[in-house]
Amino acid sequence: MWIGSLALVLALVGPSVAFAQRQPADESSFVSWEAPASGNTAGYVGTESCVRCHRGISNQAGKTVHTRTTVAGTAMNTSCETCHGPGKAHADAENEADRTDTKNPEAKKLIYRFDGTSQATSARCLTCHGTSKEHDLYRRSEHSLQAVSCTECHDPHLVLGGSAEHSQTGVPQAQFVSAPQMVEESRWLSESLLKKGQPDLCFECHRSIQAQFALPNHHRVPEGLMKCSDCHSPHGSLSKPLLKKTSAYETCVSCHVEKRGPFVHEHASVKVEGCTTCHTPHGSNNQHLLQRGETRFLCLSCHISPENVNVPHGHLSFQTSGDCTRCHAAIHGSNFNEFFLQ
Repeated sequence: MWIGSLALVLALVGPSVAFAQRQPADESSFVSWEAPASGNTAGYVGTESCVRCHRGISNQAGKTVHTRTTVAGTAMNTSCETCHGPGKAHADAENEADRTDTKNPEAKKLIYRFDGTSQATSARCLTCHGTSKEHDLYRRSEHSLQAVSCTECHDPHLVLGGSAEHSQTGVPQAQFVSAPQMVEESRWLSESLLKKGQPDLCFECHRSIQAQFALPNHHRVPEGLMKCSDCHSPHGSLSKPLLKKTSAYETCVSCHVEKRGPFVHEHASVKVEGCTTCHTPHGSNNQHLLQRGETRFLCLSCHISPENVNVPHGHLSFQTSGDCTRCHAAIHGSNFNEFFLQ
Protein backbone atom coordinates (compact mmCIF):
# COMPACT_ATOMS: atom_id res chain seq x y z
CA MET A 1 0.00 0.00 0.00
CA TRP A 2 2.81 2.41 0.87
CA ILE A 3 4.37 1.76 -2.55
CA GLY A 4 1.18 2.93 -4.25
CA SER A 5 1.12 6.05 -2.05
CA LEU A 6 4.74 6.83 -2.91
CA ALA A 7 4.00 6.48 -6.61
CA LEU A 8 1.07 8.88 -6.24
CA VAL A 9 3.26 11.46 -4.46
CA LEU A 10 5.96 11.24 -7.16
CA ALA A 11 3.33 11.64 -9.87
CA LEU A 12 1.97 14.77 -8.16
CA VAL A 13 5.27 16.51 -7.49
CA GLY A 14 6.66 15.69 -10.92
CA PRO A 15 10.01 14.45 -12.14
CA SER A 16 11.96 17.39 -10.68
CA VAL A 17 12.29 15.53 -7.36
CA ALA A 18 14.28 12.74 -8.94
CA PHE A 19 16.15 14.97 -11.37
CA ALA A 20 16.28 18.32 -9.60
CA GLN A 21 19.29 19.74 -11.39
CA ARG A 22 18.40 20.26 -15.02
CA GLN A 23 19.93 21.51 -18.22
CA PRO A 24 18.68 24.95 -19.30
CA ALA A 25 15.89 24.87 -21.85
CA ASP A 26 16.94 25.48 -25.42
CA GLU A 27 14.97 28.66 -25.85
CA SER A 28 15.06 30.41 -29.20
CA SER A 29 16.28 33.98 -29.03
CA PHE A 30 13.10 35.91 -29.86
CA VAL A 31 13.43 39.63 -30.46
CA SER A 32 10.29 41.71 -30.45
CA TRP A 33 10.84 44.70 -32.70
CA GLU A 34 9.08 46.93 -35.16
CA ALA A 35 10.36 48.87 -38.15
CA PRO A 36 10.29 52.67 -37.96
CA ALA A 37 7.05 54.07 -39.36
CA SER A 38 8.32 56.27 -42.15
CA GLY A 39 6.89 56.51 -45.66
CA ASN A 40 9.36 59.11 -46.97
CA THR A 41 11.08 57.54 -49.98
CA ALA A 42 13.14 60.57 -51.07
CA GLY A 43 16.69 59.55 -51.84
CA TYR A 44 15.92 55.81 -51.88
CA VAL A 45 16.86 53.67 -54.86
CA GLY A 46 15.72 50.20 -53.79
CA THR A 47 17.48 46.91 -53.16
CA GLU A 48 17.91 46.17 -56.87
CA SER A 49 20.43 48.96 -57.16
CA CYS A 50 22.41 47.62 -54.18
CA VAL A 51 22.51 44.09 -55.61
CA ARG A 52 24.46 45.22 -58.68
CA CYS A 53 27.58 45.68 -56.54
CA HIS A 54 26.83 43.81 -53.32
CA ARG A 55 25.28 40.59 -54.59
CA GLY A 56 26.85 38.29 -52.00
CA ILE A 57 25.88 40.48 -49.06
CA SER A 58 22.38 41.01 -50.47
CA ASN A 59 21.83 37.27 -50.83
CA GLN A 60 22.80 36.70 -47.20
CA ALA A 61 20.67 39.57 -45.90
CA GLY A 62 17.73 38.20 -47.90
CA LYS A 63 17.72 35.08 -45.71
CA THR A 64 17.09 37.07 -42.55
CA VAL A 65 14.02 38.76 -41.11
CA HIS A 66 15.60 42.15 -41.81
CA THR A 67 14.43 42.06 -45.44
CA ARG A 68 11.09 40.32 -44.88
CA THR A 69 9.28 42.85 -42.71
CA THR A 70 6.79 45.50 -43.80
CA VAL A 71 7.44 49.06 -42.66
CA ALA A 72 4.61 50.09 -40.37
CA GLY A 73 1.97 52.22 -42.09
CA THR A 74 3.34 51.68 -45.60
CA ALA A 75 3.49 49.04 -48.32
CA MET A 76 7.30 49.10 -48.22
CA ASN A 77 9.45 46.20 -47.06
CA THR A 78 12.57 46.69 -45.00
CA SER A 79 15.66 46.66 -47.18
CA CYS A 80 19.32 47.67 -47.26
CA GLU A 81 18.34 51.33 -46.97
CA THR A 82 16.30 50.73 -43.83
CA CYS A 83 19.60 50.30 -41.97
CA HIS A 84 22.11 52.09 -44.21
CA GLY A 85 19.95 55.09 -45.05
CA PRO A 86 18.98 56.57 -48.45
CA GLY A 87 21.35 55.22 -51.09
CA LYS A 88 20.68 57.40 -54.14
CA ALA A 89 23.67 59.70 -53.67
CA HIS A 90 25.95 56.72 -53.02
CA ALA A 91 24.66 54.75 -56.02
CA ASP A 92 24.87 57.75 -58.36
CA ALA A 93 28.46 58.44 -57.31
CA GLU A 94 29.47 54.81 -57.79
CA ASN A 95 27.75 54.61 -61.18
CA GLU A 96 29.47 57.80 -62.30
CA ALA A 97 32.82 56.36 -61.20
CA ASP A 98 32.14 53.21 -63.23
CA ARG A 99 31.08 55.26 -66.27
CA THR A 100 34.23 57.35 -66.24
CA ASP A 101 36.44 54.42 -65.22
CA THR A 102 37.70 56.28 -62.16
CA LYS A 103 37.64 55.67 -58.40
CA ASN A 104 35.71 57.91 -56.08
CA PRO A 105 36.67 57.30 -52.40
CA GLU A 106 34.05 59.81 -51.31
CA ALA A 107 31.24 57.64 -52.68
CA LYS A 108 31.51 55.27 -49.72
CA LYS A 109 30.93 58.13 -47.34
CA LEU A 110 27.54 58.92 -48.87
CA ILE A 111 25.82 56.04 -47.08
CA TYR A 112 25.96 54.80 -43.49
CA ARG A 113 28.55 52.00 -43.28
CA PHE A 114 28.36 51.03 -39.58
CA ASP A 115 32.05 51.88 -39.17
CA GLY A 116 31.62 54.83 -36.83
CA THR A 117 31.60 54.93 -33.04
CA SER A 118 30.03 52.14 -31.04
CA GLN A 119 27.37 54.54 -29.75
CA ALA A 120 26.37 55.56 -33.28
CA THR A 121 26.27 51.97 -34.50
CA SER A 122 24.21 50.75 -31.57
CA ALA A 123 21.86 53.71 -31.81
CA ARG A 124 21.17 52.79 -35.45
CA CYS A 125 20.26 49.21 -34.43
CA LEU A 126 18.17 50.37 -31.47
CA THR A 127 16.03 52.46 -33.80
CA CYS A 128 14.11 49.22 -34.35
CA HIS A 129 15.32 46.87 -31.64
CA GLY A 130 14.82 49.42 -28.87
CA THR A 131 11.19 48.26 -28.73
CA SER A 132 12.28 44.88 -27.36
CA LYS A 133 12.18 44.31 -23.61
CA GLU A 134 15.38 42.30 -23.98
CA HIS A 135 17.20 45.48 -25.05
CA ASP A 136 15.69 47.89 -22.50
CA LEU A 137 18.88 48.07 -20.44
CA TYR A 138 21.44 47.92 -23.22
CA ARG A 139 22.55 51.54 -22.89
CA ARG A 140 23.55 50.99 -19.25
CA SER A 141 25.02 47.52 -19.79
CA GLU A 142 28.70 46.73 -19.32
CA HIS A 143 29.02 45.99 -23.03
CA SER A 144 27.72 49.42 -23.99
CA LEU A 145 29.83 51.17 -21.34
CA GLN A 146 32.92 49.36 -22.66
CA ALA A 147 32.16 50.58 -26.22
CA VAL A 148 31.09 47.16 -27.51
CA SER A 149 28.66 47.81 -30.34
CA CYS A 150 25.97 45.49 -31.70
CA THR A 151 28.06 44.62 -34.77
CA GLU A 152 30.92 43.37 -32.59
CA CYS A 153 28.80 40.28 -31.92
CA HIS A 154 26.07 40.29 -34.59
CA ASP A 155 26.47 40.30 -38.37
CA PRO A 156 23.29 41.20 -40.30
CA HIS A 157 24.72 39.59 -43.46
CA LEU A 158 27.35 37.01 -42.62
CA VAL A 159 29.96 36.65 -45.35
CA LEU A 160 32.71 34.10 -44.89
CA GLY A 161 35.97 34.78 -46.62
CA GLY A 162 35.55 38.55 -46.97
CA SER A 163 35.79 38.67 -50.78
CA ALA A 164 32.08 38.78 -51.53
CA GLU A 165 31.83 42.46 -50.53
CA HIS A 166 33.08 43.54 -53.95
CA SER A 167 31.97 40.49 -55.89
CA GLN A 168 30.67 41.29 -59.35
CA THR A 169 30.40 37.68 -60.50
CA GLY A 170 26.77 37.06 -59.64
CA VAL A 171 27.68 33.74 -57.96
CA PRO A 172 26.00 33.97 -54.55
CA GLN A 173 28.26 33.08 -51.66
CA ALA A 174 30.63 30.77 -53.48
CA GLN A 175 32.32 30.06 -50.18
CA PHE A 176 29.21 28.29 -48.85
CA VAL A 177 29.86 25.13 -50.81
CA SER A 178 31.31 22.82 -48.19
CA ALA A 179 29.34 21.12 -45.44
CA PRO A 180 31.08 22.98 -42.55
CA GLN A 181 30.30 26.35 -44.13
CA MET A 182 26.66 25.41 -44.70
CA VAL A 183 26.46 24.41 -41.04
CA GLU A 184 27.95 27.78 -40.05
CA GLU A 185 25.34 29.62 -42.10
CA SER A 186 22.55 27.59 -40.52
CA ARG A 187 23.94 28.36 -37.06
CA TRP A 188 24.13 32.06 -37.87
CA LEU A 189 20.49 32.17 -38.98
CA SER A 190 19.24 30.27 -35.92
CA GLU A 191 21.33 32.10 -33.29
CA SER A 192 20.32 35.75 -33.60
CA LEU A 193 22.82 36.42 -36.42
CA LEU A 194 25.82 35.96 -34.11
CA LYS A 195 29.18 36.04 -35.87
CA LYS A 196 30.30 32.94 -33.99
CA GLY A 197 28.59 30.42 -31.76
CA GLN A 198 28.70 30.52 -28.01
CA PRO A 199 31.00 30.31 -26.12
CA ASP A 200 33.64 31.00 -28.81
CA LEU A 201 32.24 34.47 -29.47
CA CYS A 202 32.26 35.40 -25.77
CA PHE A 203 35.75 33.98 -25.26
CA GLU A 204 37.19 36.43 -27.81
CA CYS A 205 36.96 39.09 -25.09
CA HIS A 206 36.54 37.09 -21.88
CA ARG A 207 39.83 35.19 -21.97
CA SER A 208 40.08 34.85 -18.20
CA ILE A 209 36.69 33.16 -18.12
CA GLN A 210 37.80 30.80 -20.87
CA ALA A 211 40.73 29.79 -18.66
CA GLN A 212 38.36 29.03 -15.78
CA PHE A 213 36.32 26.73 -17.99
CA ALA A 214 39.52 24.78 -18.69
CA LEU A 215 39.79 23.78 -15.02
CA PRO A 216 38.92 20.18 -14.06
CA ASN A 217 35.50 21.02 -12.59
CA HIS A 218 33.37 23.44 -14.56
CA HIS A 219 29.90 24.05 -15.89
CA ARG A 220 29.52 22.22 -19.19
CA VAL A 221 29.74 25.28 -21.41
CA PRO A 222 32.75 24.19 -23.53
CA GLU A 223 31.01 20.85 -24.14
CA GLY A 224 27.97 22.63 -25.58
CA LEU A 225 25.51 21.52 -22.88
CA MET A 226 25.12 25.10 -21.67
CA LYS A 227 25.49 28.55 -23.19
CA CYS A 228 26.77 31.78 -21.67
CA SER A 229 23.35 33.33 -22.31
CA ASP A 230 21.68 30.71 -20.10
CA CYS A 231 22.96 32.73 -17.14
CA HIS A 232 23.92 36.12 -18.62
CA SER A 233 21.95 38.68 -20.59
CA PRO A 234 24.45 40.30 -22.99
CA HIS A 235 22.09 43.19 -23.77
CA GLY A 236 21.97 44.38 -20.17
CA SER A 237 20.46 43.59 -16.80
CA LEU A 238 20.23 45.06 -13.32
CA SER A 239 23.40 43.28 -12.15
CA LYS A 240 27.00 44.07 -13.07
CA PRO A 241 27.75 40.50 -14.29
CA LEU A 242 24.72 40.91 -16.62
CA LEU A 243 22.86 38.03 -14.96
CA LYS A 244 19.46 37.19 -16.42
CA LYS A 245 17.89 36.93 -12.97
CA THR A 246 17.79 39.51 -10.20
CA SER A 247 20.57 37.80 -8.23
CA ALA A 248 23.22 35.11 -8.46
CA TYR A 249 21.08 32.89 -6.22
CA GLU A 250 18.05 33.11 -8.53
CA THR A 251 20.27 32.43 -11.53
CA CYS A 252 21.73 29.28 -9.96
CA VAL A 253 18.46 27.80 -8.73
CA SER A 254 16.96 28.15 -12.19
CA CYS A 255 18.79 24.88 -12.88
CA HIS A 256 19.64 23.63 -9.38
CA VAL A 257 15.99 23.68 -8.36
CA GLU A 258 16.51 21.30 -5.45
CA LYS A 259 18.52 24.05 -3.71
CA ARG A 260 15.76 26.66 -3.99
CA GLY A 261 13.66 25.83 -0.96
CA PRO A 262 12.05 27.54 0.85
CA PHE A 263 13.44 25.70 3.85
CA VAL A 264 12.33 25.89 7.46
CA HIS A 265 15.98 26.32 8.46
CA GLU A 266 17.90 28.32 5.88
CA HIS A 267 21.64 28.73 5.58
CA ALA A 268 22.12 32.47 5.92
CA SER A 269 25.06 32.71 3.52
CA VAL A 270 22.98 31.17 0.74
CA LYS A 271 20.09 33.62 1.10
CA VAL A 272 22.10 36.74 1.94
CA GLU A 273 25.35 36.49 -0.02
CA GLY A 274 24.39 33.88 -2.58
CA CYS A 275 25.87 30.72 -4.00
CA THR A 276 29.16 32.38 -4.98
CA THR A 277 30.05 32.62 -1.28
CA CYS A 278 31.13 28.99 -1.51
CA HIS A 279 31.19 28.18 -5.23
CA THR A 280 33.00 29.58 -8.25
CA PRO A 281 30.45 29.59 -11.08
CA HIS A 282 32.71 29.05 -14.10
CA GLY A 283 35.33 26.55 -13.03
CA SER A 284 37.45 25.32 -10.15
CA ASN A 285 40.15 22.82 -9.25
CA ASN A 286 37.94 21.69 -6.38
CA GLN A 287 35.03 19.31 -6.26
CA HIS A 288 31.57 20.88 -6.58
CA LEU A 289 33.20 24.12 -7.81
CA LEU A 290 34.07 25.03 -4.23
CA GLN A 291 36.21 28.06 -3.41
CA ARG A 292 38.52 26.02 -1.13
CA GLY A 293 40.09 22.62 -1.56
CA GLU A 294 38.95 21.37 1.86
CA THR A 295 35.36 21.81 2.92
CA ARG A 296 36.26 22.58 6.54
CA PHE A 297 38.45 25.51 5.52
CA LEU A 298 35.57 26.89 3.49
CA CYS A 299 33.20 26.58 6.44
CA LEU A 300 35.73 28.06 8.88
CA SER A 301 36.09 31.18 6.71
CA CYS A 302 32.71 32.19 8.23
CA HIS A 303 32.49 30.02 11.35
CA ILE A 304 35.84 31.29 12.46
CA SER A 305 35.89 31.61 16.26
CA PRO A 306 35.61 28.50 18.51
CA GLU A 307 34.10 30.68 21.23
CA ASN A 308 31.16 31.78 19.10
CA VAL A 309 27.83 29.96 19.29
CA ASN A 310 27.95 29.15 15.57
CA VAL A 311 31.18 27.15 16.11
CA PRO A 312 30.27 24.87 19.06
CA HIS A 313 32.87 22.17 18.52
CA GLY A 314 35.76 24.10 20.06
CA HIS A 315 34.17 24.50 23.50
CA LEU A 316 32.27 21.21 23.48
CA SER A 317 35.45 19.14 23.20
CA PHE A 318 34.90 18.22 19.54
CA GLN A 319 37.85 18.51 17.22
CA THR A 320 37.30 21.12 14.54
CA SER A 321 38.61 18.97 11.72
CA GLY A 322 37.40 16.61 9.03
CA ASP A 323 34.61 17.25 6.59
CA CYS A 324 31.86 19.41 8.10
CA THR A 325 29.34 18.06 5.61
CA ARG A 326 29.72 14.54 6.99
CA CYS A 327 27.26 15.60 9.66
CA HIS A 328 25.87 18.88 8.31
CA ALA A 329 24.81 17.24 5.05
CA ALA A 330 21.82 19.49 4.27
CA ILE A 331 24.10 22.48 4.02
CA HIS A 332 21.91 24.49 1.62
CA GLY A 333 18.92 24.34 3.96
CA SER A 334 16.88 21.88 5.97
CA ASN A 335 13.26 21.30 6.89
CA PHE A 336 14.16 19.09 9.84
CA ASN A 337 17.20 20.35 11.75
CA GLU A 338 18.45 23.86 12.51
CA PHE A 339 22.06 22.65 12.34
CA PHE A 340 21.51 21.09 8.87
CA LEU A 341 22.18 17.59 10.21
CA GLN A 342 21.04 14.53 8.34
